[in-house]
Amino acid sequence: MLDFLPDAVRTLLAFVVVLGVLVFFHELGHYLAARWRNVHVDAFSIGFGRVIARWTDRRGTEWRVSWIPLGGYVKLHGQSPLDGSPEPNTPPPREGETFHDKPVGDRAIIVAAGPIANFLLAILLFAGLYATYGQPRGMTAVSVVAAGSPAEQAGIQPGDEIVALDGMRVGRFDQVQRHIQPRANVPVEVRVTREGREVTLTATPAPRPGSETQPVGILGIQGGQARFERLDPFSALWAGTVQTFEMSWMTLSGIGEMLSGSRSASELGGPIRIAEVSGEAASLGIVPLVNLMALLSISLALLNLFPIPLLDGGHLLFYAAEAVRGRPLPPRALEYGFRAGFALLISLFVFATWNDIAHGGIGRWVAGMLG
Repeated sequence: MLDFLPDAVRTLLAFVVVLGVLVFFHELGHYLAARWRNVHVDAFSIGFGRVIARWTDRRGTEWRVSWIPLGGYVKLHGQSPLDGSPEPNTPPPREGETFHDKPVGDRAIIVAAGPIANFLLAILLFAGLYATYGQPRGMTAVSVVAAGSPAEQAGIQPGDEIVALDGMRVGRFDQVQRHIQPRANVPVEVRVTREGREVTLTATPAPRPGSETQPVGILGIQGGQARFERLDPFSALWAGTVQTFEMSWMTLSGIGEMLSGSRSASELGGPIRIAEVSGEAASLGIVPLVNLMALLSISLALLNLFPIPLLDGGHLLFYAAEAVRGRPLPPRALEYGFRAGFALLISLFVFATWNDIAHGGIGRWVAGMLG
């Protein structure tokens, strides 16, 4: 799909489409929750910066498309700058439809609806794939065992299907990798199915060559070709829900490993890496692109739930404090919190962008130019 386009054009187009869909659903969650809780929405914008298209619906909400496709926002009626300064072009007040006049529970519902919408989008995307193209099965089957590898020494054979590691069930090869990589030189109980019966083996992953300072375990196996089983709509919806939960847990586990130092933070990516991966997925077809969109939707939901001021999770943290105190936090505390959150987000953005450049296609291109 789109493989007839130049790489740069395909990458940019896929990036805009993928990010635009994710942002639209996120903001749509806020918008629908605001409508539900009787809060007027002054503006719904996809993108930041200069507005290139706008129209106003019959409820008085202005819908905007802006030229920087790196996010979006929903402007709720009554929202104002933290310092209390007057906002230009403020619409006339609407009695009973102002965000800050609503109970803390209503405000929390509206804020939480954005990440919830991204989780629901991921469920629907996975379910759509499983109902049309099928759910992958046999994704832990072993096709190749390297000679002299820990897997061969443990007795793992081509054709074996790994079903559990240290007693934990696995259903995909990436789950096998995630379990093995942080366990270099640590014995792992491997349960496989072989010719209809289960066999329990013990393998000790070896450090990957070149990872001596921060060992990464490997078994020396390759996964086989998965088969696909089409599901009925209800089974697909349930499977999509399970997949979304598992991917959310794996993402949080990966972040925890980065924070603990057991996993390299170089895997943290930003907009450039998202664009590159989107372009690659678009060149492979609709299934990889939809799968990528579902994974990014989960990441966007989790990111927004982090308790960082400026993000939805930070707002929810403030609302929880308000619910406990019985009154909102002082404006100055909110201001300092949002400033700290802004500084943290900028630092993360710069770090992720540096990773994108140093370890992505741009970095390889620069390295090639320098020989």
